[in-house]
Amino acid sequence: MGKIVKFSYNNQELHKIAMEIRIKVFVDEQKVPFEMEEEFEEDCTHFILYHRRKAVGTARYRRTDNGIKFERFAFLKDVRGKGFGKDILRFMLTDVFYYKQKVYLNAQVDVVDFYKKSGFVVVGKKFDEAGIDHYPMEYEAPNLLEKALEKAICRR
Repeated sequence: MGKIVKFSYNNQELHKIAMEIRIKVFVDEQKVPFEMEEEFEEDCTHFILYHRRKAVGTARYRRTDNGIKFERFAFLKDVRGKGFGKDILRFMLTDVFYYKQKVYLNAQVDVVDFYKKSGFVVVGKKFDEAGIDHYPMEYEAPNLLEKALEKAICRR
């Protein structure tokens, strides 16, 4: 596991590092318009994952009228598939746990299975965003935990 740092938009030094990663992944690799990367920046809680003292990944979340939306998971090519996505996702889920709000995201089609393994379920139809197919997903694991606890209490 790498070191994960949580920060706000006001930390311009860390924000610049996160944006550099996102630009490499989304703008350069996936051809997402740069303007989309700037949306809602000030409203978000941001995260950077460091591996061997190098920033290699980033993500963010923001509170919306629908709950907490996880967004902009981006990892440099050379560290993909090494478990860092799971690390930052767990860190973020722990960070928002006490809000007791719905956690949701829009997953690119090629990473839907990753999110399913992490407790998310598809809750709608495929849609296009920035020329990339996505599925809306919600985190259901807290409900599963609550159900398991209810069963355990009933058995006593």
